[in-house]
Amino acid sequence: MEKKEMFRQELVDVHGVPLFWTIAEAWSQVEGFEARPDDLLITTYPKSGTTWMSEIMDLIKNDGFAEKQKNIPITERIPMLESAAPGILPTSTDVLEKLPSPRFVKSHLPIPLLPKNFWESNCKVIYVARNAKDVAVSYYHFDRMNKFHPDPGTFAEYLEKFMSGNVSYGHWHEHVISWWEKKKDHPILYLFYEDIKEDPKREIKKVMQFLGKKFDEETLDRIVQHTSFESMKDNLMVNYKSLPTSLMDHNISPFMRKGIAGDWKNYFTVAQNEKFDADYEKKMSGTTLKFRTEI
Repeated sequence: MEKKEMFRQELVDVHGVPLFWTIAEAWSQVEGFEARPDDLLITTYPKSGTTWMSEIMDLIKNDGFAEKQKNIPITERIPMLESAAPGILPTSTDVLEKLPSPRFVKSHLPIPLLPKNFWESNCKVIYVARNAKDVAVSYYHFDRMNKFHPDPGTFAEYLEKFMSGNVSYGHWHEHVISWWEKKKDHPILYLFYEDIKEDPKREIKKVMQFLGKKFDEETLDRIVQHTSFESMKDNLMVNYKSLPTSLMDHNISPFMRKGIAGDWKNYFTVAQNEKFDADYEKKMSGTTLKFRTEI
């Protein structure tokens, strides 16, 4: 396939979930992935703080020392399980197989699509959830700059797609609710993007405890500083600016855009907000899961 034909392709249905065509093509490798009992899975719906939490976790794993974080791209340190970009990046399942244990594995897959090995091996999971309105705005800008994604159209058009689940990885509400319920019978640390923004030190301590680590205040402060939005936005190992512009065009929108809670208010019209709220209330009516749309 020529490069120009690789981009802006329509999503492909994989077991009822719309995914990028590259993921669909590599699905047999994803489905057959062999998890190890000491693997730790970091999972989120897209644009919910995945890279942020991945960097926090990797720093904790390395006792707060950032040498690796300064020299090795996060895509190599914590590969995304289902990631595939033929001819541009190595397939993540191949990268993961070569990594020594304990591995950190990143994914956006909903529960039904996650390889069964993760459950059978009883792997620990960290899940980060972000409010739907900010996710919709962030995902829209990401789809504008990431050429592997279908053209998002206008924000009004994209918002309709988002509400109907016609975006990669499907419905936001199904994703966040199913992982919320799963923590009843699996070791899952469920965190909220807004909580990490509000008090990063408090939430990082939860991750440390989950990973069985203890640090002094100086080390903790170093992790907080290194993983601040300002630091990460300028860090070539995490801001994805090292990728070819043919894949991600940061001139359209940077991967690290604003990193705030409440940006949706700059995009939603009154009518859009009312429609979104009514739809949201219906879809979230049966869950105890609650979100903050600003802090």
